[in-house]
Amino acid sequence: MFENKGRTELSELGEFGLINSIKESIDIKQKSTLTGIGDDATILDLTKSTTLVSTDMLLENVHFDLAYVPLKHLGFKSVAVNVSDICAMNAVPQQILVSIGISNRFSLEAVEELYQGINAACKAYNVDLVGGDTSSSTSGLVISITVIGMQEQDKIVKRSGAKENDLLCVTGDLGGAYMGLQLLDREKRIFIEQPRMQPDLEGKDYIVGRQLKPEARIDVIKTLKELDILPTSMIDVSDGVASELHHLKESSKIGFVVYEDKLPIDPMTYQQGVDFGIDPTVAALNGGEDYELLFTVKQNDFETIKHHKDITIIGYCTQESEGIHLISKGDTKHPITSQGWNAFKKKD
Repeated sequence: MFENKGRTELSELGEFGLINSIKESIDIKQKSTLTGIGDDATILDLTKSTTLVSTDMLLENVHFDLAYVPLKHLGFKSVAVNVSDICAMNAVPQQILVSIGISNRFSLEAVEELYQGINAACKAYNVDLVGGDTSSSTSGLVISITVIGMQEQDKIVKRSGAKENDLLCVTGDLGGAYMGLQLLDREKRIFIEQPRMQPDLEGKDYIVGRQLKPEARIDVIKTLKELDILPTSMIDVSDGVASELHHLKESSKIGFVVYEDKLPIDPMTYQQGVDFGIDPTVAALNGGEDYELLFTVKQNDFETIKHHKDITIIGYCTQESEGIHLISKGDTKHPITSQGWNAFKKKD
């Protein structure tokens, strides 16, 4: 791993020196990776299964705030959110390419901290960092990651396969990342007004961690394989459950009924919502960045999946004409609108 101490200006290394520094920290794990960083292009052997490719970009002050996001956590998260896209197709990630745009306010040590998080995620998800690019930036830190995954063609799950009467399931719990973000934003505002005040995050580790270091649910892909369950449709919860339901509806041409009392909400998320005057159900449906998997299965899979500790059945599929509705705890029916993250939505 990196051994540099103090502050080393990137101008002292140049682009190739920086690339060599990054290269020295990388371990290759996948048999399909024939060459890594070092040539004009990496060489991969991807002939045994169907290849899936996804890319995502994270922009400073749009997707993250370095006032409270540690670079190591940011590196891990940038990989996790891309791996999550491959998991959402019921596939297994193999390699990533990382491109960064950095300004001269970052030192070599800062870049190394970012890559420590990236390498930690590569180890956690058993993926190889095989290439990318580095560039100067005049508009803050930019991270772009492309992930390559593999799966047999008949086991790939798209958004378009859900059918009427299928069961709607979600992994883990919802709303934690959103409440963690609200907490971090509050502490930032307090710090700006009163710089001597220390952040009050005691006892809030879970929701803060859900925001700063989310986990891609690659474990669920392995679990579904062990249970011999192939979802009929699937998507990851990046923009909020409500938004993801509308994506599934558009692709599969079906509607949904969701039960409020079935939504999995962690007690800390619930209490923080109460403390902030935010309805925990609203946070669970519209918060985003949980990176859980939202998927549908056939009714025949009910007995197999109903007792799984980390998968919750929250509703079912209906005819497209019925739209998407929430059945509240008071047994009333409410339409679910898409209110999650929209990259091009105008600010109020």
